[in-house]
Amino acid sequence: MSLFNAKNYQEVSLFQPTNLLREARRQKEIETCNIPSICVLDPDGDIVDYLQSTGKASLNSCWACYHTQMYEFELAGMTVGIIGCAVGASFAVLLAEQMFVSGCEYLVSITSAGIIHPFEQQVEFMLIESALRDEGTSYHYLPPHEESTLAPQLWERLKELKKSEELSIDRGKSWTTDAPYRETPTAITKAKQLNVRAVEMEAAALYAFAKAKRQNVICFAHLTNTMAQKEGDFEKGEAFGSIKALQLLAEVIEILFP
Repeated sequence: MSLFNAKNYQEVSLFQPTNLLREARRQKEIETCNIPSICVLDPDGDIVDYLQSTGKASLNSCWACYHTQMYEFELAGMTVGIIGCAVGASFAVLLAEQMFVSGCEYLVSITSAGIIHPFEQQVEFMLIESALRDEGTSYHYLPPHEESTLAPQLWERLKELKKSEELSIDRGKSWTTDAPYRETPTAITKAKQLNVRAVEMEAAALYAFAKAKRQNVICFAHLTNTMAQKEGDFEKGEAFGSIKALQLLAEVIEILFP
């Protein structure tokens, strides 16, 4: 029997992130307070490492998660929360659920991605407009026939993001998988036929969560590799790509909080 038959997408979950965090605060003796209104998921952990090594990040004292630490830093006039090494769809959404009941209003994910179908000109960052659902988490939030997409109101606002000499940005479709070592030639060929530009591990689930819970989630793919098909792959640039990623994030903040 498929577990899909037991889904009721309008039904409220018995297990709520607010209840988990209530108990975490009690056990850890953490006061009830809000995390920053804009937060970042950094699956590679490179941005967090850079911020720590340069003395720009400090621990957030309001984050009550059992599994992670949140750091905060200042950027573009805002205090930003960030969690590193949030790899994979289920972990990313677990954290997203907890962030949005802890005071987050906008969540930005910046994840490394393998290039499936390159753009005509070199692109470093791709705003993920939609994602193929080749993972399990999204199916707990949306029926199988629905697409995982960036919310239309966010897409409209982020049209202001422009390519520049400092940042190479474009838009496109990704393929979200929870089995990176099963990126077979057959699967890649099918993804290309569906106009997929890159493969990553979180976006489809994050967008499904965002659509189901009416939250603001924005996913970027940092196009860093060709799935290790050549020696010297996975080069992200200065400070493992963190400086460019923070420039991108600053532009996003200026659009969201004019």
